[in-house]
Amino acid sequence: MNILEIITELEAQRDRLNVAIAALDGQPKRYKARGATARRKMSAAARERISKAQKARWAKAKQSKA
Repeated sequence: MNILEIITELEAQRDRLNVAIAALDGQPKRYKARGATARRKMSAAARERISKAQKARWAKAKQSKA
């Protein structure tokens, strides 16, 4: 592990500990853990595009097995 990976892991651990301490104290969470992102909402059109693409991949895979 290089120094940047160690620092990143220590910061993530610190953030998790801060969240745990805040939860035990009954205070609202002040720190967001590194790498934790808010979930983005996908549009219906995007879901439909992804669905069609995946179904096409499955059909192609089934076709090649037969």
